[in-house]
Amino acid sequence: MATIELSKVEKKFGDLHAVKPLDLTINDGEFVVLLGPSGCGKTTTLRMISGLEAVTGGRILLNGKEVTWKHPSERDLAFVFQFYALYSHLSVRQNIAFPLQAQGMKREAIDKRVNEVVDILRIRHLLRLRPGKLAGGDQQRVALARALVRRPAAFLMDEPLGALDAELRESMRAEIKNLHIAQHATTVYVTHDQIEAMAMGDRIVVMSKAEVQQVGTPVDVYYNPSNLFVARFIGSPGMNLVKGKFSGGAVRMAGNDRYEVPPAWHKPLANSLDGRDEVILGFRPEAARVTPDGSMAGEVYATDMHGGHTVLHVNIFEGEMVHIRSDRQNTYPMGTPIRFAIDPEMVRFFNPRTEAAVRREAAR
Repeated sequence: MATIELSKVEKKFGDLHAVKPLDLTINDGEFVVLLGPSGCGKTTTLRMISGLEAVTGGRILLNGKEVTWKHPSERDLAFVFQFYALYSHLSVRQNIAFPLQAQGMKREAIDKRVNEVVDILRIRHLLRLRPGKLAGGDQQRVALARALVRRPAAFLMDEPLGALDAELRESMRAEIKNLHIAQHATTVYVTHDQIEAMAMGDRIVVMSKAEVQQVGTPVDVYYNPSNLFVARFIGSPGMNLVKGKFSGGAVRMAGNDRYEVPPAWHKPLANSLDGRDEVILGFRPEAARVTPDGSMAGEVYATDMHGGHTVLHVNIFEGEMVHIRSDRQNTYPMGTPIRFAIDPEMVRFFNPRTEAAVRREAAR
């Protein structure tokens, strides 16, 4: 497999940055997900790695060797597209074998490779069919088989599950991750679906407005977002973000609620807010617990049943709503007043001017 290094890689169209200069190393055997909304630059980044898009600046290295200006065919990378790109006039077997035939490989070797990958992906029964006769999930398995048969240095996947329905997406997520682990494959995967990213990635590269916002494990980006964008984008619903003022060891909010800040945060907050008192208090829905002696109060606006749990939408003061994950059996009519507490280990703070997260390391 391969290590992929991007050094100051960027892409511009005229004066417009599609991807601002970025540095990223994808380690051998790692599954890295490029995650972000449409137009953030994630697919352009993937296409620059593959050679399908020329860089404007920077360098791309594959196993330590520069491939920045090499043709895609010289990079030993396999690209899996969202819409399969199968040849409709060829059978499944012919589609899978095509890359090897293009390399001039002997028939015996081709047959051996094809037999190996169809057994891995459990599609031997489809070999005689043409793509038009296949369901979406089977077409994606064939596309994966065609990429896998080459034994490339790395797999590049551009929203490969985007055209599938919800049930198939879930099963194919597991298949792709299992394939990655079994093959010890280096994989770069593009998606706008944060559930896919959290379920599949060893690391997630969160992108917005043509630049990287955060790189980290799924746990890192979920519990320790680097800024307000990541806090809002990751999670369903995203992190609760409440404006307030920090003074006297507490955050005071417009609705007269007061949150006592854990002592470990006092010095980092004082150092990070540059003498100002405005701050944003952040916490995930599961960090809040409805309890009569909670320090914060609100009124239930709506409830969403999610099967295993219920999400409460709670107005804490005019123009400010938070979401609380509660037990599924809890039902609250609209307008019910409640109180809730926040787990101090899960609270986070943000500077409203810079939108950056306050780090506890700031105390050092």
